[in-house]
Amino acid sequence: MARGRSTGRVFAAVVAVLVALVPLVTVAGCDAQFPTARLRIAAGNKSGVYSTIAQFMAGTWQNRLGMDSKPVVLETGGSPDNVKRLLSGDVDIAFSAADVAAQPTSGPRSPRALARIYDDYLHVVVRDDGPIQDIADLRGMRVAVGAKDSGVELIAKRLLALTGLDGPGLLTERSMDLGQSIEALKNRQIDAFFWSGGLPTPSISTLEQVLPLRLLDLAAEIPRLRKQFPVYNTASIPASVYHLAGAPVNTLAVPNFLLVTDQMSDDLAEGLVRELFAALPDLAKQTPAALAIDMQSAIETDPVRLHPGAEKFYRGEKV
Repeated sequence: MARGRSTGRVFAAVVAVLVALVPLVTVAGCDAQFPTARLRIAAGNKSGVYSTIAQFMAGTWQNRLGMDSKPVVLETGGSPDNVKRLLSGDVDIAFSAADVAAQPTSGPRSPRALARIYDDYLHVVVRDDGPIQDIADLRGMRVAVGAKDSGVELIAKRLLALTGLDGPGLLTERSMDLGQSIEALKNRQIDAFFWSGGLPTPSISTLEQVLPLRLLDLAAEIPRLRKQFPVYNTASIPASVYHLAGAPVNTLAVPNFLLVTDQMSDDLAEGLVRELFAALPDLAKQTPAALAIDMQSAIETDPVRLHPGAEKFYRGEKV
């Protein structure tokens, strides 16, 4: 009898150990945990899509990757500021437009992409009751080209240079963010403004309700700009997006990337991108831009290389 009881106790102890090990095996085999990770995210304006995604994913990454502390979301000046902070080591994750991310870099860190996320669309906005019909009509006008050192400013100045409107005195450039541009157009303090954002951009939709607008068609300029900067794509903005009269407006689309650097571990990079895609249904409830994120296009981050950890994830998903 004693021997039988002893055998039973040993068996019970073995079962208890195996049961206790099940969660550990599951974690190690599927979702690696990163309790000591301390992440900082450069996310642009706090009212923008970058920040909306970053705020949601910060909580998701903490919970799903077992982080002791929630990633810190930092308000920044936009894509150029984000990339600068990433490459200096001041942040670990950054959102950036592809044209900014594609510029040459130097230093101990190199950018690596986790995913292409959604596209921004270039808007050149004017009053519908004004005389401006195309880019050439901006000559002599007051034009807001985006906040200083922003991604909007980069593409605006490239387009103005291409069309010969970047010379002294040809137009009056104003450095304004989107909110300032909208107020200035309403008050007739400017004649046009540039913006690069998702469709629809809510604040432009709100402006359209009180002020009839026109978006300038860029069909004539697109081939030359894309030849010089192939990172841009041809796109169109349906008239229905902003209740505009006429046909769709031809413009440029600028992909957005989720970036880290080559110094991030493969396991952490893989975990970040894995949980991004796992969270997409819930993320789409926070911003419609998330509906454009999918695995097939996520790997299209040229000329920025994918991080090896991200590559591992996509290979595992047979993308």
